[in-house]
Amino acid sequence: MDVLIHLFVGLHIIGIASLLGGFLTQMKAMGEGTARFSPAMLHGALTMLVTGVILVGLNEAQDHTVNHIKIGIKLALLIVILGLVYVKRDEEKADKGLFGLVGLLTTANIFIAVLWT
Repeated sequence: MDVLIHLFVGLHIIGIASLLGGFLTQMKAMGEGTARFSPAMLHGALTMLVTGVILVGLNEAQDHTVNHIKIGIKLALLIVILGLVYVKRDEEKADKGLFGLVGLLTTANIFIAVLWT
């Protein structure tokens, strides 16, 4: 079971890399007002959602302690990110504020995962 958990942790990290990488590659475009939400950002957020839910289930199945408040906050942030990216995915230009918010929430999600023990 530990191998399966590690596999999904790796996939979860790939998802966050896709989401954050899509944001970081367009920071210059954001400054120019031409940034847009890429498909990689949407797929990364969806990957994070699916793998995160699976990880919670696998950890609870093994009777590991799961901090439900932490998971709830991370899930809420991810739902906001996913909602913004999904709704604005077809627009030619993303609003600077919304695009920056996605980057901020993604970064906050990473720091919550790493620092909240």
